[in-house]
Amino acid sequence: MTKYPRIGFGYDVHQFVEGRPCMLGGIEIPHTHGLLGHSDADALLHAITDAILGALALGDIGTHYPDSDPAWENADSKQLLREVMVMVREKGWEIGNVDATVVTEAPKLNPWIGDIRASIASVLNCSLDQISVKATTQEKMGFVGEGRGLAVHAVVLLQS
Repeated sequence: MTKYPRIGFGYDVHQFVEGRPCMLGGIEIPHTHGLLGHSDADALLHAITDAILGALALGDIGTHYPDSDPAWENADSKQLLREVMVMVREKGWEIGNVDATVVTEAPKLNPWIGDIRASIASVLNCSLDQISVKATTQEKMGFVGEGRGLAVHAVVLLQS
């Protein structure tokens, strides 16, 4: 039986808070505020993780790593994504590509996009040209536009 490629979509949002690092794509981005969350609050890796789980029809990150479980407090999102990649390989899939957009007024991510892409490619064990990360603003509208948080959209293609 032919296995057709599978697509998954992920979305995550976190508010900014003082006193935490700003983790995106597995690296710390210099910023005045970090992201609030039960784990390290890496919204970019969370959105990618959700996209992969969606492509596998295995629910979402909260199903596998609930914020009600103290075991996941301050968890490294790179490790959670690595565990999800084990599921990908066990089911006979591999990453085709990832395309993600971070929506934030600040920090400006352009200086860090290369490092972010390399970090994600390393975690997913794929090539850099399979990872696309973009950044945009929300034109000062809504909580993201007001600088109170950020949002991430991600799409993943799995292939056999």
